[in-house]
Amino acid sequence: MGESVHTVGALPTARRPGCPFDPPQELTEARRHGPISRCVHPGGEPGWLITGYEMVRAVLADPRFSSRRELMNVAGFALPPAPPGEFLLMDEPQHSRYRKPLVGKFTVRRMRLLTERIERITADCLDAMERTGPPADLVPAFAKPIPTIVICELLGVPYEDRASFQEQIDTFMGGEVGDEELMAAYTATQEYLARLVAAKRANPTDDVLSELTDSDLTDEELKGISLILLAAGFDTTANMLSLGTFALLRNPGQLAALRADPELTDGAVEELLRYLSVAKTFMRTALEDVELGGRTIEAGTTVVLSYHTANRDPERFADPDVLDLHRKYDGHLAFSHGIHQCLGQQLARVEMRVAFRALIDRFPTLRLAVPAEEVVLRPETADIFGVKSLPVTWDRERM
Repeated sequence: MGESVHTVGALPTARRPGCPFDPPQELTEARRHGPISRCVHPGGEPGWLITGYEMVRAVLADPRFSSRRELMNVAGFALPPAPPGEFLLMDEPQHSRYRKPLVGKFTVRRMRLLTERIERITADCLDAMERTGPPADLVPAFAKPIPTIVICELLGVPYEDRASFQEQIDTFMGGEVGDEELMAAYTATQEYLARLVAAKRANPTDDVLSELTDSDLTDEELKGISLILLAAGFDTTANMLSLGTFALLRNPGQLAALRADPELTDGAVEELLRYLSVAKTFMRTALEDVELGGRTIEAGTTVVLSYHTANRDPERFADPDVLDLHRKYDGHLAFSHGIHQCLGQQLARVEMRVAFRALIDRFPTLRLAVPAEEVVLRPETADIFGVKSLPVTWDRERM
């Protein structure tokens, strides 16, 4: 093959100073060379990086690419299989065994029925912010508690356990601690979930986990499923709420348009999901030789799927680096695609619609309390991108 292959070496993670919402420049540059590039995984193994929308989507729908953790050839050593129940790292038929019992628990209708409760939780957070007065850190005051309370109520986590549970998830998903501390938090979470599953079997209550105990799933499987749902239901939405607010405050024209037109809210949520793509990358491993974009992906090779460049692909989205809340929704990949498309996407949408709308209506003068360049971002090693802290202020007079 005469045409040269663009190579990025180690996967770039650093974002340009002053551009916290954009993918790393090297990834954007790789996409300009075409939708597929060579890369080197952390363990030194050669791999492929896919940055174009259509090709990312195609791989996600292709059963010749596996999600199984033990097949990921990235670390320089063999990875263990995913624990029972952690279906995001599995293929069929194991994947469907765990996902199918959950599908009916996260329907559009059921999520809409939750709207009133989400509105109350959001109002309580904003009431507390207003009582305390400006300034406030929007992350602990608003972005984290809303999805934490919602997902904990859905799964039946007792109220008194939520703060410690959130802290444990923050620790092992935040990308800031060493391996020893990370494993300690993960183990503590696993032990807690084991106790929770046992409690639900003994005394079922009105929640999703209790409903799942009335199935053929084992305690170990229920523990793994619970971990996936709690971690995904909390971390991704929390970071979308905080980073999304930051993006709106940095785009005052778009914020003004949203504030003036409540009917723009649904489209604004979709555009923020596309524009920010907080779940940045995922991986798949070829089960056989696959021809892709004129390249041969050899069996056993792991490819990195760059969601944040796919969602900024100019061949799919006009002016993709512009936040445009009036953009027509056109199939972003923020919730992935294929059999692993996010199970809780409708819940996340409801939470974001309610929370963003309530925040900008309650605090019409909301603004950053520090210069934008002083907003502290999560490290790029975190699974989900976002901000660690978002200091905001507002005028005390209610509008």
